[in-house]
Amino acid sequence: MEELKKKIEECYNMCDAIEKAGVVKQPMKTSLRENLKFEFLKFLVYLSCLDGTILAAEQKFIKDMLDFDINLERANKLKYDNALYVGKYDSVVPMVFKYFVLADAGRKIENDEYKNKKAKMLSDTYRLLGQSYAASTDINSGKEVECLTKYCTMLDIYLKEFGLLRQDKKTKVEIEKEVEKPDLDTLMGEFNGLTGLGAVKQDVNEMINLMKVQKMREERGMKQTSVNKHMVFMGNPGTGKTTVARLLSKIYAAIGVVSKGHLVEVDRSGLVSGYIGQTAMKVTDVIEESLGGILFIDEAYTLTAGKGEGDFGQEAIDTLLKAMEDNRDDLIVIVAGYTDLMEEFLDSNPGLRSRFNKFIMFEDYKAEELMEILNSMCKNQDYMLSRDAYDASMEYFKNRCEEKPEGFANARDVRNYLEKAIAKQASRIVNLTEVDNNILAIIEKEDLPI
Repeated sequence: MEELKKKIEECYNMCDAIEKAGVVKQPMKTSLRENLKFEFLKFLVYLSCLDGTILAAEQKFIKDMLDFDINLERANKLKYDNALYVGKYDSVVPMVFKYFVLADAGRKIENDEYKNKKAKMLSDTYRLLGQSYAASTDINSGKEVECLTKYCTMLDIYLKEFGLLRQDKKTKVEIEKEVEKPDLDTLMGEFNGLTGLGAVKQDVNEMINLMKVQKMREERGMKQTSVNKHMVFMGNPGTGKTTVARLLSKIYAAIGVVSKGHLVEVDRSGLVSGYIGQTAMKVTDVIEESLGGILFIDEAYTLTAGKGEGDFGQEAIDTLLKAMEDNRDDLIVIVAGYTDLMEEFLDSNPGLRSRFNKFIMFEDYKAEELMEILNSMCKNQDYMLSRDAYDASMEYFKNRCEEKPEGFANARDVRNYLEKAIAKQASRIVNLTEVDNNILAIIEKEDLPI
């Protein structure tokens, strides 16, 4: 609670700095600080009124955090006067938040002690405020977590539109420090900054918020709902399933849901052996390696694809199901693969589907998203596309997305495309007598593998 109070006070101080810098042009009846305080109140009342009441513990929380005396009558009046309804309140970015974004995106404050990350810090404070509020009562409300997630996702989308959700490049020392103890805010920023995946982000953020609230309740000695953490990722190759799983393992470790936060990735060959009894041993070894993190089973449907005499896939599944139940407190299993084949896989065994709580669909990327991924890959390797190369690449990926030829693999296509372009560029410039940084960095249209 002290951490939250500190973050709230820091947000108020940022309001003062924004006002002092002259960012707020239109006249207001109260200070930006007071406006933000009222926005926080509306946010909590919005979460409270989802169940039609406001509990004593929630009233106390609001008093402690915001110094407002609230009851059901006042909460309902606030709700009606400010349209704090699902589908309306959570679709409008608050004006104070827009001022924070304007101050950061426009670099309005000289020598900014917050390094133009004020809006991101405010977004993180909203998230922590909502999580702490949801954990303040004995009643578990999935609706609260769902609406909290939707609201915070809206704020993150707004940040991304102004380029404020990007992660700064880390030094080697910072990276090594992160390996030892991941920073939750950094990991969440990295996750929410991924290209596309709108529905995936909504689902995963909802799970993360639920887990964080459960940990808060545990720390306060309150009752917790038993949460099945195993998941099914469905979608075509190259849609980000492994990337999301890897980040999720680190995020869960930062929250305390798992103890280590590593990802163990296997397919059928890593679980199934061709001899009686060896498959169970192989699965057990993989489970032992995965404890404290996430076991990611790619193309999981291949475990049942060859059902019949002499196939040991079923032995792997039986061993896996028992291990999932025995180690549910410190092991998360994610099975992944094509949508239709995963449905068949889950229906192949009576105990399979019930073991998984969350089913997440990874849609194919749009051409514009593939171009965003391509630009990001170029930037990370100190390359850039010429204007002609950019236009030609956009046309290429538009055609790929429309035609969906056999073997189309979304982001993997982008990686292969760039690797071939880099190789062709190297062949073009290797014998040039005069080479500067621009020549080394720019990929021309003639370098493209199209």
